[in-house]
Amino acid sequence: MAGHSKWKNIQHRKGRQDAIRGKIFAKLAREIYVAAREGDKDPATNQKLRLAITKAKAQNMPNDNIERAIQKAAGGGDGDEFESILYEGYGPAGIAVMVEALTDNRNRTAADVRHIFSKRGGNLGESGCVSWMFERKGVLTIARQSLVLDEDELVLLALEQGADDLEITDKYYELTVSPTAFEQVKNGLEESDITFTDAEITFVPQNKIHISGETLTSILTLLEALEDHDDVQSVYTNFDMEESDG
Repeated sequence: MAGHSKWKNIQHRKGRQDAIRGKIFAKLAREIYVAAREGDKDPATNQKLRLAITKAKAQNMPNDNIERAIQKAAGGGDGDEFESILYEGYGPAGIAVMVEALTDNRNRTAADVRHIFSKRGGNLGESGCVSWMFERKGVLTIARQSLVLDEDELVLLALEQGADDLEITDKYYELTVSPTAFEQVKNGLEESDITFTDAEITFVPQNKIHISGETLTSILTLLEALEDHDDVQSVYTNFDMEESDG
C-alpha cells in the first residue's frame, strides 16, 4: 500500500499548495447530490450518501455545502442526470490506472479522458483490463501529528475494531479495512477522539510497480491532469516510489 499512501500524501500537499478547494468541493457536492438522488435523502438510511458525506467532511467541506447538495437532490424535477463510469488504462512504464467519473455527457468525458491518457504517455484500455489488479477496501488516514494516542494504543484499538492492516509513513498512519467493517472501525476510532485526513472506500492495488526518476514525473503529470478534469472524481494506480521521490 505504500505507493497508494504516498500518492495520497502528494495529493494532500498539492491541494493546499494550489488552493483548489473550490474544485474539490464541487466534485464532492456532485457525489453527494448523486447519492441523494439515487436513494433516501437521509444519510442514516442511505449508506452511499453517508459515505459521500464522510468523504466530504474529511476534506473539511462546510456543512452548508453538504446540505445544499442534499437539498438540491431533494428538489427533484429536471435536475442534472449524472452517471458513474469507471475508465481503465495504462500510464507510463505500464502502470495500471483506474478513473472514476460522474458525467452528464458520456461521449464528452470518454473523449477527454482518452486524450489525457494519449497526450501524457498512456493509453485508455477496455473495461476490465486493470481492475483485476485492485481490491475494494476502506482506507482511513490519520496525520501523525494529530494522534492523541501513542502508536501502540492505536495499533491495539485498530485491531480491536476490526482493521486489517496499518501502514506507517513519515507523516501518516493509514488503516486498511474491509468495506463492510469501514463504518464500524471509523466510528470506534472517532469515539477515542481520533480524526482523519481521509476516510473513504477506495481501490487499493494488490501489487505495486516501483517507479523513480523521469518516469515518476511523467506518471504524476498524467495523474494530476486526470484529477484536474471536472468530471473525474477519483484516480487509482499501482505505482510505488522511494521516500526520497515523494
